[in-house]
Amino acid sequence: MTAAVTTRALRTDETNYKLYFRMINEQQVDDICIDFFYKPHTITLLTATVLSLMYFAFTRDDEQSDNNLRVGLLVVVSFFLVISVLAFPNGPFTRPHPAIWRMVFGLSVLYFLFLVLLIFLNWDQVKTLMYWLDPNLRYAKREADIMEYAVNCTVITWERILSHFDIFAFGHFAGWAMKALVIRSYGLCWTISITWEFTELFFMHLLPNFAECWWDQVILDILLCNGGGIWLGMTVCHFLEMRTYRWASIKEIHTTTGKIKRAVLQFTPASWTYVRWFDPKSSFQRLAGIYLFMILWQLTELNTFFLKHIFVFQASHPLSWCRILLFGVITAPTVRQYYAYLTDTQCKRVGTQCWVFGMSQKFFEGQSTTIFLVVVACLEISVELAFIYLSVKSQHLHKAIHVLCSIFDSNETGSLCLLARLSHLKLS
Repeated sequence: MTAAVTTRALRTDETNYKLYFRMINEQQVDDICIDFFYKPHTITLLTATVLSLMYFAFTRDDEQSDNNLRVGLLVVVSFFLVISVLAFPNGPFTRPHPAIWRMVFGLSVLYFLFLVLLIFLNWDQVKTLMYWLDPNLRYAKREADIMEYAVNCTVITWERILSHFDIFAFGHFAGWAMKALVIRSYGLCWTISITWEFTELFFMHLLPNFAECWWDQVILDILLCNGGGIWLGMTVCHFLEMRTYRWASIKEIHTTTGKIKRAVLQFTPASWTYVRWFDPKSSFQRLAGIYLFMILWQLTELNTFFLKHIFVFQASHPLSWCRILLFGVITAPTVRQYYAYLTDTQCKRVGTQCWVFGMSQKFFEGQSTTIFLVVVACLEISVELAFIYLSVKSQHLHKAIHVLCSIFDSNETGSLCLLARLSHLKLS
């Protein structure tokens, strides 16, 4: 009798676990307004994709071999996104439509596979690939090579302060507003904002564009741009938390204005979850997970600047801002899944989007994904580059010894810093 009760309890727990994991990994749509947009149209989609492929394959000019490769690669990406709509999970969100979030997950998988390819290429091969994608990158220069940073910091005038309110200042403000919408915590947002300024100071000798005047870093960045964005994002969060979510079908609305309003509201959240990262009774695992979350966030930000510096392209290039936009969209379901895994005892594993994002960022987390081979490969390359630098640049012996000593740093942050320094030394 006891064994039967135990078996039923285990089956109930397993069923609840599967249902709960499905809520964060493949959320179902509860408020279907128009049935046509939520019914499967696999045969129609198959017919449309095949006809489109045949049309472009037989009507386009195939004289230029490079153009053929670019178009072929673009079509492969398009077909992969079609398969993503059919096969991949929705993730934790369903607005404005689950198909959009499936394509977002598909793009993150493509980005991850592209990183896997880059692991097996050397620096010259990566540059050749970049020149093939955009020949203008041959003539690109680093922003640090054509601009000066942190000059005449003692001269403070209104004209100089106002000149710093450019498109990048607006990007800081809007970016932190979106980050606050994703993180939904004043404490975490302010901690990440302030520690990022320390990160800039630590890496200023490698990335000259991190050099800023004190008033630019403290007043303009932390207080005005970052602080204003955090306040705006958290204000929107509090507004959405207090709303009452009762969705009516568009068929039940009889006025044209009401139908248009309902269509626009389709691009707003279907519900809003109250987030509480910190708790007085938090376990050590939860605190460690929050600390790890902040480290991962800093590494994601830092990668953006190192990519521009090492592979030589400016912030205005599509390689830069497209990656930022992609990560901005990917981060929303990733943080939601990671928060559920970190704070809810019913969630036993991370969602697929969080797993792929962690792999893409070389994320090391003992209970979800272990990137042991990547760390070993990075250390192997680091040792090789260190000995090359030691043999070629013997006049900088003290730097080579410092690099070799840094190899034995066991945490992943140290490994990334090591790789950045080695790349900087190799390029210089």
